[in-house]
Amino acid sequence: MVSSDILSKSQKLSNKLQVPFPTPFRFSNISSPLSASDAYDYYLRLPELRKLWETREFPAWKNELVLKPALHALEITFRFISIVLSDPRSYSNRREWSRRLESLTKSQIEIIAMLCEDEKEDKTAAGAAPIVDLTSSNGVLARETSSAEVWKLQGETTIVSRTSEASLLPRLATWQKSEDVAQKILYSIECEMRSSPYTLGLGEPNLSGKPNIDYDAVCKPNDLHALKKSPYDDRIENHENATLYTTQQLLESWIQTAKQVLKRITSRIDDESFETAASDCYLMEKIWKLLAEIEDLHLLMDPADFLHLKSQLLIKPVNETEAYCFRSKGLVEITNMSKELKHKVPFILGVEVDPKGGPRIQEAAMRLYTEKQEGSKVFLLQALQAIEGALKRFFYGYKQVLVVVMGSLEAKGNRVVAGSGSVDSLSQIFLEPTYFPSLDAAKTFLSEFWSHQLGGSVLTRWKTRTTHFD
Repeated sequence: MVSSDILSKSQKLSNKLQVPFPTPFRFSNISSPLSASDAYDYYLRLPELRKLWETREFPAWKNELVLKPALHALEITFRFISIVLSDPRSYSNRREWSRRLESLTKSQIEIIAMLCEDEKEDKTAAGAAPIVDLTSSNGVLARETSSAEVWKLQGETTIVSRTSEASLLPRLATWQKSEDVAQKILYSIECEMRSSPYTLGLGEPNLSGKPNIDYDAVCKPNDLHALKKSPYDDRIENHENATLYTTQQLLESWIQTAKQVLKRITSRIDDESFETAASDCYLMEKIWKLLAEIEDLHLLMDPADFLHLKSQLLIKPVNETEAYCFRSKGLVEITNMSKELKHKVPFILGVEVDPKGGPRIQEAAMRLYTEKQEGSKVFLLQALQAIEGALKRFFYGYKQVLVVVMGSLEAKGNRVVAGSGSVDSLSQIFLEPTYFPSLDAAKTFLSEFWSHQLGGSVLTRWKTRTTHFD
């Protein structure tokens, strides 16, 4: 039964228009209060992570700043699997956690493979990645590389298959609890990397004898796992702390990759490389979907433990319309960068914006769609709209996650009266008009045109047929 004290508190709460908010974050080892964004960065040790992401070790390798945070995210996922399967709580849903993390890992490997394939197609980037040539040793193992094996392909071709010594995945493959999951991941790497110029070297079969990327030199797993504990591990006894911390580090790593992909999209459009820009746009669409998949991991956290952790970490709304996700400066940045792509449409179509507000862009889009002479531009415009759809689905899905994890009050921006007239920041994003009104209008007019054309011809045939029967 619900106690009378709780009922009385609930009645008092319902009579207020908003819930009072706490003062800015303050931690015992920091002299002054932090803003919500700074506290988020401090909790996740993002300054240290950014240093790993942004340090260039291979200046000639153009793809380094794009691929490195993606490999960090993959390595963090391996650590996540270890955390989940080591959870001593009897009520943890390990079976579903394993399924979700396995699926999430496969999605990440697919995107990493696409990033690697881009190097194969980009002639200026080909051959610059740091790789380990498996055929160069002629079957002789170096003493320091104990995690290697020699075997032969067809004829006399000798292959030295080297496995990363610092990654957690080879260790997961030898642990009874994680062996099945790890083997499935290894086969996923083998399948997804078939079209790329090299493979990851994490213990996958590598049946085609590809060179291995120097995973340990690029990813630096030891440096990454040195950041596996939050600043409050020694003060907060809550198993969901490791889960939340790892989830958000994983999210931020992919946000960093997204930022680099968006910069590349802009650069390739400016260079009129429309086909490769379209490929990057579809890649960005996949990353937005991946971010939503990562956020869904919150649904598997234990409700009571998570809400207790929320109280321990002083996670509170800063104001009545700001969502928790906007504490991530990176997420705000890639959201704005994705929206700003709309300004590239006139350049793609080869027209200037009509200062009088005329339908110049719309007409150019209609010509492009109907003439079918420049397919790469059509693909690019479609891909830009695909990014918009994935972005809005992410924020809509995030709101639903908030409802399940924290309750509908939090999802509504902590406004007790849902119909108070203001709209929370999440709803503003997925309810706002299209970012590409001219493309939208062009498709609307084309749809109406073809409807009238086909409708007229069908109507004529129907009248002719009925007249004949009469």
